[in-house]
Amino acid sequence: MMEVPNEIACIEHGRSLTVGEIDVSSESDVLSCPRGCRVPLVRGIPRFVPSDGYARAFGLQWKHFRKTQLDSFTGTTISRDRLDRCVGGLEVVRGRRVLEAGCGAGRFTEVLLEHGANVVAMDLSSAVEANYENHAGRPGFFVMQANILEAPLLPASFDVVICLGVIQHTPDSEETIAALCRFVKPGGLLVIDHYRYDYPMTPVRRVLRNGLLKLRPSLSKPLALALTRALLPLHRLFWNRRRGSKRARRWLRQNSPVVDYFEVYPQLGRKGLSEWAVLDTHDTLTDVYKRFRSVEEITATLRDCGMVEIEAWEDGNGVESRSRAPSNLGGTALGGS
Repeated sequence: MMEVPNEIACIEHGRSLTVGEIDVSSESDVLSCPRGCRVPLVRGIPRFVPSDGYARAFGLQWKHFRKTQLDSFTGTTISRDRLDRCVGGLEVVRGRRVLEAGCGAGRFTEVLLEHGANVVAMDLSSAVEANYENHAGRPGFFVMQANILEAPLLPASFDVVICLGVIQHTPDSEETIAALCRFVKPGGLLVIDHYRYDYPMTPVRRVLRNGLLKLRPSLSKPLALALTRALLPLHRLFWNRRRGSKRARRWLRQNSPVVDYFEVYPQLGRKGLSEWAVLDTHDTLTDVYKRFRSVEEITATLRDCGMVEIEAWEDGNGVESRSRAPSNLGGTALGGS
């Protein structure tokens, strides 16, 4: 039987949830609270929200590219290295209660579990199904479909809260950050990132994105994937260091919608580079919300939320940041002596 982590609680009553009897109307198991609230378990995953909201395209994306960014699949350490940099050393998660908000298919979930974290992974979209398929049965793993802003979580209940590649895609960045701060234990660590204002939203990407967002995700997804695959040979043609095609590469960056990583992650190889390009181009062209913030704005928001020991810098997707919730009087911060 499923074991529900202690941090999970009924949204309405704040009471602990347990696996209840089967719901005859939906023919599925449920989580229930002592006051009678019921949460369906669909394909083994608690669903606190439906799957047809603004993040639906992400759900389709991650189920299609279920393994694409897993280090165990690529044979690289790309996800591990990014997470290690963001948290300030992966030893900080060992044996800790970690909330991964916006978990997608689980590229970082995998790394966290390998480094001994007890992970509650959460996503607004049906991407939780890909995450579950990748990691179900591993010790310390629990996944649910839920909204960060209305999460079924007890406040101040996690040693580490991680939210990477997510906040810029929510309706309100500051509101999302504030919600994340509420889940961090006193002295605990919050790790986030966000797009910067210099994100390469070229005119051609802007036009295509505006058009694709008018379509149903079930239509926009195949169109975005087909367009990317059609243009990838052109990107490959001009990626040749021996011929020095800098001018052609510069032209492509300005006029092609394709996001490619030929210079950044050559270790992925031809097939891996193609899949990452298709994945991230779809991501770029079909996200409903695309927000931008500076280092100074992220720092100010965290300060307004009462966080301390704030660090923010430019790297990765834009701005990366670590901060801590204030320690209780007489307590020690996470990792302290």
